[in-house]
Amino acid sequence: MKRVTIFGRSGCGFCKRAKEICEQKSLEFKYIDIHEAGISKADLEKTIGKEVQTVPQIFHGQDYIGGFTELEAFLKAEGVIPA
Repeated sequence: MKRVTIFGRSGCGFCKRAKEICEQKSLEFKYIDIHEAGISKADLEKTIGKEVQTVPQIFHGQDYIGGFTELEAFLKAEGVIPA
């Protein structure tokens, strides 16, 4: 499985859950706090190619997954977590 990249912010429950599920399943992942990294909403929108309203914004390798709900569905489809 390719590395998961999570763009999130501190205090975000779904960002925390995305990190936890990656840690629990020993997935290679990188967490980027958008505030600490100085990444704006506009920067994320350019990277993703669509409007961004919330975090986390999650990638699998170079492929955009979506938010936490989409990550969970992706991991179920891949057999990483039980369906």
